[in-house]
Amino acid sequence: MDGLNRGEENKQRVGNGKLMSVSSHSESQLKQAVYLLIPPFLNCNDITQLSRCNPTHPHYICASDRSCWAASNHVKRSSCLPRPHMQESSILALHTATITTILSLKVRTAAAPSQNLPRKISTTPHSPRQHSTSCPGRAYRHTTTTSSSSGSEQSCRNNVAATKARQYGHGVIASYGEMCYHDNSLVSASLEALIQHLVPTVDYYPDRSYVFTFLLSSRLFLHPYELMTRVCHLCVEQQRSGDALLDKIRFREVAPKLVQLLTEWTETFPYDFRDERMMRCLKDMTHHVARGDEYSWRAMQQMTQRLIKRLSALGQYEEAVAALNAVASERPASLKSKQASGQRNDILSVCDDPFILAQQLTHIELDRLSFIGPEEFIQTFAMKDPLENHKGFFRKRKTTNLEAYVNWFNRLSYLVATEICMPMKKKHRARIIEFFIDVAQECFNIGNFNSLMAIITGMNMSPVSRLKKTWNKVNTDKFEILEHQMDPSSNFSNYRTALRGATQRSETAHSSQEKIVIPFFSLLIKDIYFLNEGCASRLPNGHINFEKLWELAKQVSEFLVWRQVVCPFDRDRRILQYLVTTPVFSEDELHLASYESEGPENNMEKDSRRSLRSSLLHRENRS
Repeated sequence: MDGLNRGEENKQRVGNGKLMSVSSHSESQLKQAVYLLIPPFLNCNDITQLSRCNPTHPHYICASDRSCWAASNHVKRSSCLPRPHMQESSILALHTATITTILSLKVRTAAAPSQNLPRKISTTPHSPRQHSTSCPGRAYRHTTTTSSSSGSEQSCRNNVAATKARQYGHGVIASYGEMCYHDNSLVSASLEALIQHLVPTVDYYPDRSYVFTFLLSSRLFLHPYELMTRVCHLCVEQQRSGDALLDKIRFREVAPKLVQLLTEWTETFPYDFRDERMMRCLKDMTHHVARGDEYSWRAMQQMTQRLIKRLSALGQYEEAVAALNAVASERPASLKSKQASGQRNDILSVCDDPFILAQQLTHIELDRLSFIGPEEFIQTFAMKDPLENHKGFFRKRKTTNLEAYVNWFNRLSYLVATEICMPMKKKHRARIIEFFIDVAQECFNIGNFNSLMAIITGMNMSPVSRLKKTWNKVNTDKFEILEHQMDPSSNFSNYRTALRGATQRSETAHSSQEKIVIPFFSLLIKDIYFLNEGCASRLPNGHINFEKLWELAKQVSEFLVWRQVVCPFDRDRRILQYLVTTPVFSEDELHLASYESEGPENNMEKDSRRSLRSSLLHRENRS
């Protein structure tokens, strides 16, 4: 292989297999579903540029020099067979726990990519509310939440007791609406003060970083509809003077800033507006703006049109995912018998080029990432936090895009295991294992860490790892190095180093291919989950711990940057269709297929095979 430098002719090379027919879905319906699943990306001009691993980074896999790549990682290669592999329990533990957490929280909302996202969080201080004729536009100072809580509480107590301005270093601390600052950084405040701080006036507009942070995490404390209602009400009421003509003039002056705030809301968190009450409130504000300022009214109309278009795209995407899942779930009675009669293709008959398959996996990853919104991370926590009276809002959606993406990881892992356990011949199984090792390597080179981990997980499932005779025919050097990169020890320190390299490369990317960064998603969810669980949302004095909200926003905003990259690779519809629709084995079917490929080695495995045969036969008879 020539890795990333191969010619265009190889990029178009695919196999000659046929898609398995499904009785209840026509071919045209299936093609339409695949097309809808993989829509074109929205262009976003103000998004920070992205990238993947730097070729000079020690974790970059050099396609033309594998030995140098291995040496740079200082990995001890072992020629001992059967193949040494990571413990299945350690590989699957994080992923399983994360999925269990998500599903137990019953996330029920949807989200989408925005066209006007907040900038990636920087380390510039966020100043207290200042009245000026221009929008400040400063980003906040990042503060570590685990070590600052006590300082925040003391600062708040001092401010409440003194009820006057304080001086910390060179930053002025003001007790504005019970908002507490430290070194010009907002650390805590009452909920009412935070809401007031979001409301624009004639000579004030909140920092964009504050807008994103509060809109993101406010749902931990109140429903988005309540927040929007209160913000709009305050914005209108604070312009009232008792003189109708003067009120109209004053509202005309503040209307553009109110439109700007609502535009940021609808573009960054568009799926909040799937709630009819949100749309009703937005419509009411449009009518109110129309009475005072025609220019702002036109801006509101355009904003609403973009919002409706985005919500329509979400509906089409969800329908496409549902259709594809229905096709994939219609498993034939015996996949192995299907293959024996020549009616089922394997992955090599569809695509025998690891680089091309890695590209198509990257398409699927980025397409599904693009429909995950920032609020989905927070709403998993909101399900069990103070929103006791508003759980119905989150239950409206039976599934979420975040859950759908986690399910894609599971599907890819089971697809890898199915493709390996399916062939009857040992030589063919070994060839497929080597093929997926090469695919995983190309995923690493691209910066697609999620597909990489899914492939490793599938190859380490016990039905695959027990195929010792098959593994004896495989050169596992490259696979051991890939396992080393994704080793869960030390909190995935090797992976985190590689991810930092990919992110740093994104800042100086010279091609769209170098912009790709797809994180190991289950670990990202775990990090955000434990950040929320490890830090109190409220301080003892009742204030909201805004340092925690800053940190949540920092992690989520980084994800928003990663998801906006446009995949530069050509699409192969046939390969994409195979990846998202071909039936895969269940866990029991995988174990039985493994025993049929390589017989049981002890009495325990013999008993297991006997039990599985009986159980699966019973299920087939019932169906």
